[in-house]
Amino acid sequence: FGYPGGAVIPLYDALPAAGFHHVLVRFEQWAAMAAQGYARATGKPGVCMATSGPGATNLVTGLADAMLDSVPMVAITGQVIQPLIGRDAFQEVDITGITLPVTKHNYAVTRIQDLAPTIKEAFHLATSGRPGPVLIDVPKTLFQQSAEYVFPERTFRRGYQPTSIPNIRQVRLAAEAIAQAKKPLIMAGHGILLANATELFHEFVEKSGIPVVFTLLGLGTFPEQHPLGLGLMGMHGHKHVNDALDTCDLLVNIGARFDDRATGRISGFAQNARVVHVDIDPAEIGKNVQTSVPVVGDAAEVLKLLIPEVEERRYDDWMAWIDSRRDRAMSEALEDRPEWPEPYTIIKAIAKATNGDAIVTTDVGQHQMWAAQHFGFKHPDRWITSGGLGTMGFGLPSAIGAKIGRPDLEVWTIIGDGGFQMSSNELATAVQENLDINICIINNGYLGMVRQWQDLFHAKNYSEVRISAPNFEKLAEAYGITGITVRTDAEIEPAIERARSINGPVLIDFVIEPEANVWPMVPPGGANSEMMHNRYEG
Repeated sequence: FGYPGGAVIPLYDALPAAGFHHVLVRFEQWAAMAAQGYARATGKPGVCMATSGPGATNLVTGLADAMLDSVPMVAITGQVIQPLIGRDAFQEVDITGITLPVTKHNYAVTRIQDLAPTIKEAFHLATSGRPGPVLIDVPKTLFQQSAEYVFPERTFRRGYQPTSIPNIRQVRLAAEAIAQAKKPLIMAGHGILLANATELFHEFVEKSGIPVVFTLLGLGTFPEQHPLGLGLMGMHGHKHVNDALDTCDLLVNIGARFDDRATGRISGFAQNARVVHVDIDPAEIGKNVQTSVPVVGDAAEVLKLLIPEVEERRYDDWMAWIDSRRDRAMSEALEDRPEWPEPYTIIKAIAKATNGDAIVTTDVGQHQMWAAQHFGFKHPDRWITSGGLGTMGFGLPSAIGAKIGRPDLEVWTIIGDGGFQMSSNELATAVQENLDINICIINNGYLGMVRQWQDLFHAKNYSEVRISAPNFEKLAEAYGITGITVRTDAEIEPAIERARSINGPVLIDFVIEPEANVWPMVPPGGANSEMMHNRYEG
């Protein structure tokens, strides 16, 4: 995924002969997001390329996004010719200095003979330990040189030795904590997906009998339709999930980093629980939440050792307590406005039509939370969203990357009207690649999540959140895409079926209630136990 420019012309000159499938995006930032979509759909590292100067700096947000969400990615940037480096040449920036805080590692290559080993090492770093983005900056001079091709068989970097295999003593301490618990919960995070450990995780959950709650990026690690799959936790999670977190006596966190949107106010999070924290990155353990039993290691390797150590159990009383709150909490959180298409009805209709098998990417905002709450994910690597950085514009380019990586799967992207206008130029990329993706705009005419906060916490002072938009159906047609507009609940399912019947990109504009809010919600600074069901609480 990339965009050519002066410093990378020699690289692009070599691409056709090398047989690479290059996807020409319309803006470099979206090349990085498309590479993320590819990586998260396939489990393989995504690659993006840009020229020097503004091309390289346009990748920075995508690198930061991948860094926070631990996505394996390699970015290759061009640099000015070597005699001009440090002279403020045309389109020269210190991209390695700029990206130091937002990459796992970066390289400024200065010798042609170092290029192949650097590429090998970059992919190793991006995919091993805690995955992340790696950047390689290459002066145009080197692209114009040649050298004997030597690709090392193995990679070794002094000081880089991620701990994949856990300490068995810590694993046994975790098993002891599980054996002693009467009201345990598992907190499932992105690390389970990154470790390709979902089958082991299913085995562990089934054997231990412990119910599972999901972080935003942990959706898909275990089927939400299973009785032990409780749903989303955190700021816009399900109330019965947050109630369970508030009541549990043991929390087993596997592959999550206790992000503030998941925990709410730390002092009020899982106050009655001992905490077992499994993570491949030791820096995450104890960083936000005090940990009783730390286990450093790859989630798959930990589960291989932990499964034989736990007994087969069922927690009937504990599950009955949770289930008594589940149905009531779900119904209380829904707002019914029959004169408008309901957001949760749209999400559930897509899930029903696709049997929950589609890849779903989202942008960032209210639509993202509605999708996370109501789609009901049951497969790994089918839910792709910007979690840690929360980058608007992410939805469409990540869907492009996902479809390139998994052409065998149906791909839907669910986007707000604000985020869509940030990356709508990528419709041209979808058309050029003839990608069969369905673009679902949840259109409320506002920057919805910001408006919701202004509604609830700033006396409805709707400052700079009303956003105008073109006619999205006609915009789609201008790009040569089928456009559909939906204004009532009755039109939802026919529109979805029509979109699915068309080969190629399709855009559906769902016009919803302008002031619909996402419920439930933890107020800013609040504990998860202080969730609001509606505007009259809190």
